[in-house]
This record gives sequence, C-alpha cells and structure tokens, in this order.
Amino acid sequence: MTEKKGRPSDRPPEDLKKERDAFIQQFFRKGAQLTEELLRENERLRDKISELESENGKLRAHLASDSAIRDLLRKIEELEQEKRDLVTQSVRMVAASDRFNSRYSEAEGELANLANLYVALSQLHAARNVRHVLRNLKELLAQFLGAGAFSVYLASPDGKELVSIASEGVAVEEIARMPVTEGVVGQAFSKGEIFFDETKDVSKGSIEDPAAVIPLDFNGRTVGVIAIFSTLPQKTEFVNVDTELFKLLGAQAAPALINARLFTDAGRKVPGVQAFLDLED
Repeated sequence: MTEKKGRPSDRPPEDLKKERDAFIQQFFRKGAQLTEELLRENERLRDKISELESENGKLRAHLASDSAIRDLLRKIEELEQEKRDLVTQSVRMVAASDRFNSRYSEAEGELANLANLYVALSQLHAARNVRHVLRNLKELLAQFLGAGAFSVYLASPDGKELVSIASEGVAVEEIARMPVTEGVVGQAFSKGEIFFDETKDVSKGSIEDPAAVIPLDFNGRTVGVIAIFSTLPQKTEFVNVDTELFKLLGAQAAPALINARLFTDAGRKVPGVQAFLDLED
C-alpha cells in the first residue's frame, strides 16, 4: 500500500516559528538588558568598594594620627612629670643650700664674735696703767657696743656713791656722782645684775633711762658699773654678741683696772720670784 505524500512532521507551523523567534529575541533582549544592569550594578559596587576603601584608608590614617597624638600627649605628660620632679629637687637643693649658707654665716658670725671678744679681753689686760686701761675700755665700748654716751663708775670707800672715773659723750657734772640707792644705775649696782631693755631704741637712752648698765665684779663683789646712757644713732638695739661682751666687761674690766693700779703702785716693776714663793695658800 502506497503512503500518501504530505508536509514533513518536524517542520513547525509558520506561526509557531514566528512566535518562537519572537520569544527567543525577547529572551536575548531581556538577557542583554539584565547583563547591562548587572554590569552597571557591578560598576556601582566597584565604585562603592573603591569609596569604602578610600574611607577605610582615611579612617586608618586618622586612627594612626590619633594614636600618634595619644603617644605625644603621653610623652608630654611624662616630660611634665619629670619637670615637676626636677623642680621639686631644685627647690630642695636651694633650701638645703640656703640652710647651709645660713649655718655658714652663723658660724662665720660666731667666729667673728669670738675674735672680737678675744681682742677686747687682750686689750683690757695689755695695758699696764689705769689711763691705758680706761682708754682701751672706751674704745671697746665705742667700737664693739656702739656706745655714744657712757661713764665708768667705781664705788666710793663708804659704798654710798658711784664715782665716775671716765666718761664720753656726756657732761661730767651731770654724771660725776650717783647714789647707789637711786635710779637704774644704782639698782644694777645694788643687785649686781646686768640691765638693758630689749624693747626700746637704745640710741635714744638717757642718764635717767640708760640703754644698759653693766656691774663690775671683782672677786665676787660688785665694785662699780659701766653705764651706757645711749648708743650711736645707727646702733638701735643690742644683739646676742653684745650681751656676751657685757658679761666679759663685767668680769674683766675691774680686775684689769685694779691690776694696772697695783702695778703702778709697785713702781711698774715685776715682782721677783721670792714674792711668788712666799705666797700663802
């Protein structure tokens, strides 16, 4: 039996072919659009990544800068603390140096005072007559104590009056004799105590209100006084070394005067050795 000839079974209809071609074209067109969108999105993401990387770089640089600043601030604080420590040490050293200089000055002053006292004692006992002793005593009162007006008194034989044997800066008739029972001078003699007022200006003293009165001691007995009525204008107060000189004069002036008087009475001759061998205990 002979088959009939007709259209091949694998050829699609013309409409279906057109529809297929349209679908394929639309598919590829949407694929192309999607590809373009993906490319644009990829480009946008690349730009964003680049922007983020740039921002990340800035942040890293900023962090590095902050870290450097923190290190710098920490270093500054360490240096400031070191500076404070050095300043404290410097202050301590200056204080120690000031204490040393003060102590050195005190020691130097004490040595100078001792030298003055030694000179005063040597001058008093170096003289071999009363006139020289009194002259040296006047120089000591003027130079070491700054005395401007003063008088050296010895008690009268009856012990009722003080008689001036030397004076300076004051009229003799005003101070020639003083009762031992009156005034500051008489009280200092009667009590055998040094008198001076630490609260007043000693340059403004007077005969009635003297700057200082120094009892003269000989063998445990008060035999006279040195009355400093006033000091020189630049000497307004007595200091520690002055009080030591008061004590020295009180203990040494009378023996120096009496020894000079006895030496003169002995004809200014040194006793022979027998005179010392014949001394009684």
